[in-house]
Amino acid sequence: MNYPPAEIGILGGSGLYGLAGLQDCEEVEVKTPFGDPSDRIRIGTIGNRTVAFLARHGRNHTLLPSDINYRANIYAMKLLGVNRILSASAVGSMRESIHPRQVVLPDQFIDRTRNRISTFFGNGVAAHISFADPVCPELRSTMLSMSRAAGVEAHDGGTYVCMEGPAFSTRAESQLYRSWGVDIIGMTNLQEAKLSREAEICYATLALVTDYDCWHEDEEDVSVKGLLATLKANSRLAADVLRQTVLALPQERRECRCGEALKYAMITGQDYISPEARKRLAAILD
Repeated sequence: MNYPPAEIGILGGSGLYGLAGLQDCEEVEVKTPFGDPSDRIRIGTIGNRTVAFLARHGRNHTLLPSDINYRANIYAMKLLGVNRILSASAVGSMRESIHPRQVVLPDQFIDRTRNRISTFFGNGVAAHISFADPVCPELRSTMLSMSRAAGVEAHDGGTYVCMEGPAFSTRAESQLYRSWGVDIIGMTNLQEAKLSREAEICYATLALVTDYDCWHEDEEDVSVKGLLATLKANSRLAADVLRQTVLALPQERRECRCGEALKYAMITGQDYISPEARKRLAAILD
């Protein structure tokens, strides 16, 4: 099927179910070999750039983090021609110096999920990508600059621990993660980063801090009620930063190797990939 093309993808998280300023929009239902994405994808323009926006939890927030079809979301972006993905997501702070309503541009991840598929490969095709540096440096740097230009306190780098959820952490877990030196905690971004790398798409996260998890003795324990007001303010900030990042990105990817992630990753020889597997992974293998 032919879809309208887009060059930049945006994944909106909790509180960000649309993107103000996206012009000339049309909605498309993208079908993938891995099932349906979280919702219909809105394709439009910001300035002279074509953008595809997807609410990762669905526009009515009906999907838990563990229920999101991450493979379908990223593969759909690949089918649209996207080569960069900007992600926005709510996170908890694991450090005294990182306050609610600030943002973090993480450059590392720790995976604490258990029930999710994090690869396009398997079922007859073996590949092992390099994931030492899981975030695109060019994309992250641009989002950092645009965050600071918007007047928000933005932290350069940090480690994001991705937990399974949907319950928030126990106090013991929260203290354990702090002992590891992590900076923020969330439930969604690890799978997106890994699958984007396999698809040779640049990926970076705008992590919007909403709370202190439950480790902070002087702060109220994290709850949905407490998150909602902060999410509302954060969503306006996120939309502004994302729009400005789209406009500031150079047309060509220059400072990363995300676009050649599979160059030395494939182990299965081309002659041994079945027609079924080749069809399933066509957007990646081609």
